Parts: sequence; C-alpha cells; structure tokens
Amino acid sequence: MQSRWNDADAHSFAEAAEAAGQPAALGLRVYSSRLIGQNPELVLHGGGNTSVKIPDAPGGAIIHVKGSGWDLGDIEAPGLPAMRLEPLLETRSIPYMSDEEMVAFLRSQLLDPTAPNPSVEALLHAYMPQAFVDHCHATAILALADQENMETVVRDLYDGRVGFVPYVMPGYALSHACKDALARDPHVEGLWLEKHGLFTFAETARESYELTIEFVSAAEAFLASQRITVEGPQSNDAPVPDDLASALTRALAAQGALGAEPVVDFRTTPAIRRYLSREDLSELAMRGTATPDHVIRIKPFPLIVEVGDDVAAIKRKLAGYADRYQAYFERNAPHASEPKTMLDPAPRAVLVPGEGLFAVGANEKAARIAGDLLEQAARIVNAAEEFGRFAPISERELFDMEYWSLEQAKLKK
Repeated sequence: MQSRWNDADAHSFAEAAEAAGQPAALGLRVYSSRLIGQNPELVLHGGGNTSVKIPDAPGGAIIHVKGSGWDLGDIEAPGLPAMRLEPLLETRSIPYMSDEEMVAFLRSQLLDPTAPNPSVEALLHAYMPQAFVDHCHATAILALADQENMETVVRDLYDGRVGFVPYVMPGYALSHACKDALARDPHVEGLWLEKHGLFTFAETARESYELTIEFVSAAEAFLASQRITVEGPQSNDAPVPDDLASALTRALAAQGALGAEPVVDFRTTPAIRRYLSREDLSELAMRGTATPDHVIRIKPFPLIVEVGDDVAAIKRKLAGYADRYQAYFERNAPHASEPKTMLDPAPRAVLVPGEGLFAVGANEKAARIAGDLLEQAARIVNAAEEFGRFAPISERELFDMEYWSLEQAKLKK
C-alpha cells in the first residue's frame, strides 16, 4: 500500500482552514482523513474515525473528533466537531459510564451545541496523548485480526511498536481498555484491536497517516510471506442473473420487511466466487461479520439460495431465515442489560453458491453499501481462511453490537 500524501495538497488544506478562521491543524486533519476515507482498502461507508487536538485553542485545549453521519472520504471541518479536552481526560478515573451517559457527556462538552454527536470512540481519541489519531478497518489488518491468539504475532510483526488490545465492544469500555494498553507501553505508535481494526497516532497528520500505511503494508507483506495475497477491489465480470434477481425481489416484497420495493445489488468477481465455492460455505458464512459494526448494515448471517430457485422457493427460504433470525434474537436478548426490540428479519446478504451474491436494502443506497461491505468481506475471509481460520466475534458479541442501546434508541424515536 502506497502513501498518497502530497505536500502541496496538504498545504492548500491548511491555508484554506486558516482563511476560514480555523487552525491549520484542522485543515490537515480534514486532508489526511480524506486520504484514509477515499481508500476502500482502509475504510468503507462511514467506517473508521479520526481526531486532532488543538492545545493552544482560545479558552483551553480542544479535540476535534469525527462526527456521526459523516464519511471520512468527503469530510469537512463541520464533520469534526470540537469538544473541550480536559473534561474528557478527567473520565480516565471514572471506571464506568453507560452508553447513554457517555453520549450525553460528550454532547455537554461540544463547543457548538448544534454539532453532530462525536464518535463513540471519542474518549479513546482523547486518551491518546498525541495530536493526531487515525482509526481504520483495513482489509489486510482484518484478515489477521479475525484470528485467534494473535498477540505474539502482532508483537513480532511490528517489533513491539503496536500494542495489542483484546476484543472489547466499542464505546466506554474500549476507550479504557486502550488507555490501559497505552499505560502498559507508552512508547507504542499504534494499537491493534482484536476482531476490530487498527489505531495509529503521532504528532503530525502526515506521521499518523503514514504509520497507518506502514502498518497495513506490513500486514500485507506478512501475508505475502505466507504466500497469501490480499485481493484488492475487483469489477463485476458476469451479468446479473435476471430471473433470480426478479424472483428474489418479488419474494422480498411479499415478505414486506423492507417495504414494497426492496432493492437488490448483484455482485460477482473472482474473489466473491472463490469465497462462494468453498465446501464449508454454509458454516463459514454463519460465523459473523468481518468487523463488528458491519452487522448493523448486513445482519449477522446471510440467506443462501440456488440459481434455479423461483419465487415460491425463495419465499420458503425467507421464512426459514426469519425463523432463524428470531431464534438468534431469543437466544441472546435475555442476556442483554435492558429489554430489546427485535429488528426486521429480512436478510441483507443473499449468497448464490459458486455464482455471486445479492446485497439487499430498502433503497438503492442501502443495497450498494451492503454490497461494498460484502465484497470486502469475501476478500477478507479468503485471506483469513488461507492464513488460519476466520474467527470474528462470537454470536453473543455480535448481538450486543447489532442491538447496541444507541441503535435501539433510534428505533424508539
């Protein structure tokens, strides 16, 4: 993976920020955030987050953190809302906050009360002492992060420059787990989050961004040393199976969970077909998503159909999927800390063994986003299975992510 940093472009962003009455560092933060967000091998569709600290701001130190609803690929300054830094640092001594308490606290520290909610990982960004912090879900990183017992591998791969953090659900607990990891070794330049992704941090935008590139490249090179190629994005190379697409759309519309006009997005590439041709596909596809937050977009498991299935056959399979999804809900909801409302039981991923996959959504945008995530997931799983065994978070952890209280609150509104 190559750095896309360009000094002239960086200078232009810094100058534009200053012309708008903003710190040059915020302009550089926007620039390097876009470099990350525009590379689909680092993040997709709102994934990842970034921040910058401004220690000499009028009134005291502040931190700008990516806000909810913004995509790194085209982020602007309003997408990095500012908060007072010192109150955030004081939470290091508070062992527990609920998700709702944390969000309310973060909002109370916004300089602009109309700004979007800061990332749920805002405290994690605050706890890192460096000025710039970057977080990504790189394909090569996830192929290795979704393995068991990788702490020694990570230590050796990065010669101790990257700390290892066992899986913790995003939010307050993860922020404190990363704080503790940094306390154990304050000299690390990044944190490897098991089953989740990578953080890097440095005093300049360029350093932090190029550490991301360096560490992702090291993961790619390590896999290559095992004769494993992490495939990049590929173009569809076969036509849509129109009869199957029509039957699937009609069956989904009849189910009604996604409205009267659900949208399907067909994908087929060499990497997707290699994934779909695996003999253990029916078991492998049920293990979970490549990174935790993908479950919100693509559900915990897919539906599998065959090329010759008609509307009636797909309706039966959709009914079976709904039963399986309800059983998943009923297995896990009793263990939650508060009552949960079951989400719709419609699949977002429909696999056609050996042929391709359909991403499903209530509209074209949702289907396209699901398709991009599923396409990357196929490439991640291919590499993960060649290296060892694709082992994402457990079903219970997946449920906790899908039914996160912050997501449930949106439903209740």
